[in-house]
Amino acid sequence: MNLIHPTAIISDNSIIGKNVSIGAYSIIEDNVKIGNNCIIYPSVFIGSNTDMGKGNKIFPFSSIGSIPQDLKYKGEKSRLIIGDNNIFREHCTANLGTEGDNMKTIIGNSSLFMVGVHIAHDCNVGNGVIFANQVTLGGHVQVDDNAVLGGLSAVHQFCKIGKLAMIGGMSAVENDVIPYSLAIGNRAKITGINIIGLKRAGYDKSVIREYSNVVSDIFSGSSISSQSKKIKKTENILVKELVSFLNQDSSRGICKYER
Repeated sequence: MNLIHPTAIISDNSIIGKNVSIGAYSIIEDNVKIGNNCIIYPSVFIGSNTDMGKGNKIFPFSSIGSIPQDLKYKGEKSRLIIGDNNIFREHCTANLGTEGDNMKTIIGNSSLFMVGVHIAHDCNVGNGVIFANQVTLGGHVQVDDNAVLGGLSAVHQFCKIGKLAMIGGMSAVENDVIPYSLAIGNRAKITGINIIGLKRAGYDKSVIREYSNVVSDIFSGSSISSQSKKIKKTENILVKELVSFLNQDSSRGICKYER
């Protein structure tokens, strides 16, 4: 049974799942899909062409699926796609995609977006990420699974943040951050490997040590690309992820290692 406050404004062209709660003064526009067991708190705006999975919680004064802050946007029918079991705390914003990319902004599952987070147009955010208060993503940013971004951090458009990377608070990220690393600063530099995060994720010490050695070797040469080609074939899942990350196209370059 849905619990919808009588002051909520909900388009007849939206699809609301089962056991959904929609609070006072919330607005749901056309062509919105909200999955089962979602909680939409009072004073939430959900814009047209937003698809939301099940079990999400959207806290007051959030604007989800609003149009991009991009002057090239001309009203194209782009989308915002959100997975399951995410939490958007107060004053979060997430924008639609644009025809300048693939027309989609995508947010995965089981993530926490704290107060004031902004996810810009055409971003692709993975699963299990944590964005602390006031984190800001520029357009076209990719954030892989289980990454953690500290409060007041900002990520330049087109940057990539690798799996289980941790960005320190108040950082300005303008280059790609490799998986399983720590980065901090203005402009952010990699300062080491996220050893605690890897241990908590259940990786064996020998696997972590091998990965750390490979990263050190890569950043010891004059060129990351030339050094990365020297990585030997391995069954180390962390190293494989690193190789895959480095083989992706990059318009921003790799964040430097500050020893």
